[in-house]
Amino acid sequence: MDLSALALGMATLGVSIGEGLLVSAYLNSTARQPELQSKLLTGVFLGVAFIEGTFFVTLGMTFLFRG
Repeated sequence: MDLSALALGMATLGVSIGEGLLVSAYLNSTARQPELQSKLLTGVFLGVAFIEGTFFVTLGMTFLFRG
């Protein structure tokens, strides 16, 4: 069994869960205080960038260490 495919699948799952939680928290806080939407959106974009960055590092490591 190729474990690199499993590692990539787990990374994708983690990214999906992380982004879902982030967007859920953003929508929750925007519903509570709509006047802070622009400030919160900046944080959402930064969070998504870091989450996606972690995925791409995992993707690179998967292909790098694939035997």
